[in-house]
Amino acid sequence: MIGDASSPLDAAHVVLFHDACLESGKWPEEEAPAHPPGSLWPLIEENHACNARLWLQEDLARRRGVPDAEIVANKRSIDAFNQQRNDAMERCDELVFVLVGERMGSQARLHSETPGMMIDRLSILALKLRAMGLQAARADAGEPHRESCRAKRARIAAQRDDLAACLDALLADCEAGRARFKIYRQFKMYNDPAFNPALFS
Repeated sequence: MIGDASSPLDAAHVVLFHDACLESGKWPEEEAPAHPPGSLWPLIEENHACNARLWLQEDLARRRGVPDAEIVANKRSIDAFNQQRNDAMERCDELVFVLVGERMGSQARLHSETPGMMIDRLSILALKLRAMGLQAARADAGEPHRESCRAKRARIAAQRDDLAACLDALLADCEAGRARFKIYRQFKMYNDPAFNPALFS
């Protein structure tokens, strides 16, 4: 196990923490629920908070009948939160690499997805589960809508279970020298005036 008994990194703890954040009411604007100690967990929290804020801004950006300036502000927020989310994900990978890098032999199979990417996807699936659960409980929607949402939520839950198992398998294989991952950079270009032609031209 990466970490120790007081600071584990495994899918079960990640999923529990993601869900606890979403159940806490005013998070991410207020303090998150307690998480295990260790340098990885603040990054997991930051990534999850950015995804939660992104979710809200994506909804707001699709409003009709509001001034264009509000949609522009939503789009700018989306860009900023997406960059922060990505940065936290990459820093998480850097720390995991420090913890297991020496055990990942150069001949071990190369995994295309990093632990940070998988944790990010688990965060998004937690948000989808919550949103679909709220839809399934809507009193102002008909039963066909609620039934459809219950079925979709069950499929999302299965997807999260599968991804969680894959994360644990990757971490175990990296520790055992059977797998390795590289730290890839997303190189987000749209926020950088040195790369976005709409900003430098």
